Amino acid sequence: MAHLEDATASPDGDIDIRFVGTTKRYGSVLALDAVDLAVRRGAFHSLLGPSGCGKTTSLRLIAGFEQPSEGSVEIGGVPVAGVPAYRRPVNMVFQHYALFPHLDVGANIAYGLRQRRPRPSAADIRRRVDETLELVRLPGLASRRIWELSGGQQQRIALARALINRPTVLLLDEPLAALDRKLRRDMQIELQNLQREVGITFVLVTHDQEEALSMSDTISIMREGRIVQSGPPSELYDAPVSRYVADFVGESNFLAGFVRAGEADGGSIELADGRLLAGLYSRRGTKPAPGVAGALAVRPEVIQIWRSNGTDPDGLDCRLDGRIHNRIYLGDHAAFSVETALGDILVRATKSSRAVAEGYAPGDAVTIGWRRDNALVLADG
Repeated sequence: MAHLEDATASPDGDIDIRFVGTTKRYGSVLALDAVDLAVRRGAFHSLLGPSGCGKTTSLRLIAGFEQPSEGSVEIGGVPVAGVPAYRRPVNMVFQHYALFPHLDVGANIAYGLRQRRPRPSAADIRRRVDETLELVRLPGLASRRIWELSGGQQQRIALARALINRPTVLLLDEPLAALDRKLRRDMQIELQNLQREVGITFVLVTHDQEEALSMSDTISIMREGRIVQSGPPSELYDAPVSRYVADFVGESNFLAGFVRAGEADGGSIELADGRLLAGLYSRRGTKPAPGVAGALAVRPEVIQIWRSNGTDPDGLDCRLDGRIHNRIYLGDHAAFSVETALGDILVRATKSSRAVAEGYAPGDAVTIGWRRDNALVLADG
């Protein structure tokens, strides 16, 4: 079983969402496989993974759109198996917002309040709609029609409609996918600010690693219905437990081979040509056993690059000669694809680095290198 967080590390009162051995089957298809999960109260948590990994199924189990085949789901410490969606203290923002085009902004936001029994008074509904519009920074738009709003404004109205009932948990099903890159980045910041302001638990489903890394307090990486690793973004990036996680979170160069034993803190990867490349073991997960298939993972930003006729930097444990194949200028940094005897290696250099300042270009002969403690020996699985 995979654990999102160690649920025993804090009292039950600190946990807003809990899965215990939760399995979901659709006929012969196993969508979620005996997952244990605990999301702390007030956290911004993301479920990250490719299509078919189980993240949307997990969200639907929390929302009440699906029921577990085995195991249990708890919200705020209360088991909710069999409780319909409208009876749960949960609201959801869908990918395409699902706003009602025949209603104005105020009526869209107030929709959930109007379904309550007893229904709040008209004055109370108006007051809460106005307060919620202030919260999402769209004051005075209650009478606006939905088609008169930009994509970013529609996204905020969908958030307002979900927040007006003050749910225990807000579920976000890839709510930024339809926005352009700049607006998506702006809304990422807005969502973080909003989550801190209202203080409720947010659970985001996304396949976008940048979105998850930039917004979340904690992330669960999912694969084939299981959680393979969870933790803060920095931990997932710096201490992935497998090649799969390292590949899914950020960019890495992978030099594939077989794990060979080394020192207590690390080992080596034996390549097809017999070369041994040393690195550290990840501080999380199980140390890979000697002989299993694995790879040396090296992040592009830890690799140094210099001209082949230049002076080697001090302190490097691995060096490779090569030739620049591609150079991509990205404003604050540049990415170089370097052809080597071990294949293409991606190197990322800051704007102030020699490689950028001196204008290294395709065709230039270069040497690249890194320190042992900047490389990880990871198993494939």
